[in-house]
Amino acid sequence: MTYGEDRKPQSDEAKGVFDSEITSEFALPDGLAVPKAGVESETTSEFAMPDGLDVPQAPVAEPEGSAFSPPRTYSSKHAPPAFTPPSGIPVVSLTKDLPWQDRMRTMLRMPVAERPAPEPAHKTEEEEGPAVPRVLDLTLRIGELLLAGGEGAEDVEAAMFAVCRSYGLDRCEPNVTFTLLAISYQPSLVDDPVTASRTVRRRGTDYTRLAAVYQLVDDLSDPETAISLEEAYRRLAEIRRNRHPYPGWALTGASGLLAGAASVLVGGDLLVFVAAALGAMLGDRLAWLCAGRGLPEFYQFTAAAMPPAAIGIALTLADVDVKASAVITGGLFALLPGRALVAGVQDGLTGFYITASARLLEVMYFFVGIVAGVLVMLYVGVQLGAHLNPDEALTTTPRPLWQIGASMLLSLAFAVLLQQERSTVLAVTLNGGVAWSVYGAMHSAGEISPVASTAVAAGLVGLFGQLLSRYRFASALPYTTAAIGPLLPGSASYFGLLSIAQNDIDGGLVSLSKAAALAMAIAIGVNLGSEISRLFLRLPGAESSAGRRAAKRTRGF
Repeated sequence: MTYGEDRKPQSDEAKGVFDSEITSEFALPDGLAVPKAGVESETTSEFAMPDGLDVPQAPVAEPEGSAFSPPRTYSSKHAPPAFTPPSGIPVVSLTKDLPWQDRMRTMLRMPVAERPAPEPAHKTEEEEGPAVPRVLDLTLRIGELLLAGGEGAEDVEAAMFAVCRSYGLDRCEPNVTFTLLAISYQPSLVDDPVTASRTVRRRGTDYTRLAAVYQLVDDLSDPETAISLEEAYRRLAEIRRNRHPYPGWALTGASGLLAGAASVLVGGDLLVFVAAALGAMLGDRLAWLCAGRGLPEFYQFTAAAMPPAAIGIALTLADVDVKASAVITGGLFALLPGRALVAGVQDGLTGFYITASARLLEVMYFFVGIVAGVLVMLYVGVQLGAHLNPDEALTTTPRPLWQIGASMLLSLAFAVLLQQERSTVLAVTLNGGVAWSVYGAMHSAGEISPVASTAVAAGLVGLFGQLLSRYRFASALPYTTAAIGPLLPGSASYFGLLSIAQNDIDGGLVSLSKAAALAMAIAIGVNLGSEISRLFLRLPGAESSAGRRAAKRTRGF
């Protein structure tokens, strides 16, 4: 009998018990108990840690997934080589007694992951600190005042970073262009970033307000000074509401003194001084009238350039023995946008090319407006029979004492026009006298080219201005902008326009090219002097490779 025939039939209950005991060859035998590890799956990869081998884990200071927290298996004594660059990670020491401009600029030029941790901030009444959007809003408002006052883009970013860092927001990235301010803060890679922006629509020259904003940022950056967010808002509102230190009639008088002093620099006498001052004051009032009617600045510059040129042509038609070129040149000195030119070139040299292009384009529009106003009056004068001689530029006789005094008066008047603090007027006046003395010694006595002489003189202006600003923990603009006034290319601009008005296009282009070269020499000289001043200052991170990371941005790699 076969196996199937010998088998007896089973009941349904027995069949159910038999089926439940059927297992595969991978089932564990009865009697071999394996402890269960929990409800999770016991299947692991070959990278899992064996049971019984406990590795102590370092406490994670930040949420998992942040790029700023060390890996869980990271050990400072046995650091894997992949986390260390070939040149090593430099140690940056931020000395507290240094100006906040240098400390913040050094940190901005470092990658975010290598920035040192901020000092513990004890400036808020609440333990969790102020709300992030409010801190960003305060930062943007401070940056708006600085950018509208003519400050360079890198200095504006440094100030914005200093404000955020003073309230504990160290992982922020400011971004400054010509009309737009933006800042982004992201606690870690797993948190949502907070971004805010602000548009600069109005620009005004008030260096007293600029100095007050710098003082506010300096107080916020001081770890020993506890300034709450509400107190910072209150001080910022007071800065905005403050009136200008000089009234309108003082600004008009300063414009006349500036034009008169500039006419003396190019060979004018007392009559020329009075005529140039009168023309500049009339142009200033005419520009104020255009501004009150809402006309753009282009037309304001065009209108302001007409009265000095008209007075110079009228004196020539009246056969008055006076240099009409000195009168017109003096009027141009009060209009040349030296402040915007220096700021534009500085932004380009520090790597902010978009802002630099916009600033230089603004300078070009202003200069075209001046050209249009002067050319209209020169064409009218030529048609009326006025004999204006472009070769008068070659007959200027040096008068050292008169010219040094005139340069100091020009710098003084320029400082008033820029609404500077009274405490800075004397320093910038002396700085302007030094600039003209160096220029005269090199160009008149040494017979060096005017472009090289201008560059060296402007470099001294930038050097002294930067040292004075660091001594007072303030902006360098009040100490440099007015001091470069005597070096502005007013005469070269006028004689180029005069040659074009008399159909001498080639001679006019040569003079205008000389004016452009002088303007670039001034701007580059001021920036170079500022950079040289850093050799005399104790900067944070100077011994490490992180000291000047911005230098690599312009090398093409």
